[in-house]
Amino acid sequence: MPAMTEPKLISGNANRTLATSIARRMSMHRGMNVGLVDARVERFNDQEIFVEVFENVRGEDMYIIQSTSNPANDNLMELLIMTDALRRSSASRITAVIPYFGYARQDRRAKARTPISAKLVANLLTEAGVDRVLTLDLHAAQIQGFFDIPVDNLYASPVFSLDIEHHFKGQMDDLMIVSPDVGGVARARDIAKRISAPLAIVDKRREKAGEIADMTVIGNVEGKKCIIVDDICDTAGTLCKAAETLVQAGATEVHAYITHGVLSGPAVERVEKSVMKSLVITDSIEPTEAVKRAKNIRIVPTAPMFAQAILNIWNGTSVSSLFEVDTLSPIYEGMYTRA
Repeated sequence: MPAMTEPKLISGNANRTLATSIARRMSMHRGMNVGLVDARVERFNDQEIFVEVFENVRGEDMYIIQSTSNPANDNLMELLIMTDALRRSSASRITAVIPYFGYARQDRRAKARTPISAKLVANLLTEAGVDRVLTLDLHAAQIQGFFDIPVDNLYASPVFSLDIEHHFKGQMDDLMIVSPDVGGVARARDIAKRISAPLAIVDKRREKAGEIADMTVIGNVEGKKCIIVDDICDTAGTLCKAAETLVQAGATEVHAYITHGVLSGPAVERVEKSVMKSLVITDSIEPTEAVKRAKNIRIVPTAPMFAQAILNIWNGTSVSSLFEVDTLSPIYEGMYTRA
């Protein structure tokens, strides 16, 4: 049953650019102005976070847009405190729109006496009063099961497929999709299937965390334009070494499509100096000035997809329809043309 109230958006400080873009896109869909709720999210001198909402939200369907990216703890606390402020202001439903879900890589106990921090974050969000979560490319799909509330996990693969078909038009037969590790095969296979391309894997072996001892290419990449597909690029060490390994194995070009460009520390410099011709990321994390200046890094917008997902949730219609290229094509109309 369609909602009677209009959806209302509120944003933390993690990625206000994306929040503004989502509001603008929703305004286009609705044929009326959809703005961000007037609020202040600031810090006291001792760095305590304070939130004040200046508009009436009683009985409203609220959507908090906040990635829990670097600084992860500050952005997570902002999200929790904003949720508490809205819950105490009698909002009817609170959906946390988390384009990048931090702590997702801590989704299991890899060794003794370690936490499962992703589950802890899920508990914190639920206890704070979040009724629903909307996110993009969770590092592990099973994290949805950490929540006792509905979780809608969108996928970047349909948008990436559109982008690949647009930028590699006429070269599709030369493409090879590559997973940078065995764990990411399902993600890479999804895009390979969408664009009818073969699949290869780079098998990596680590001596210890953060260090890669050896890489081996599984599959014949000779004469191919390789596209590495992954969900997170942090320091870019693995990505750049995988690109070098592919070139040594005979690849003519190497490109990468990564959903979340964390790009911390020396990552941007490594990417610029690497053999990769391009790194394509989404704007799930606010790009730094260094990322914006990098000549071989390109950003694909997610606002059209998030805006439609929010409207579908508000309207009570299918979110899973956005998993298909044919559904997303009209949403990204003017940006891409199917090959």
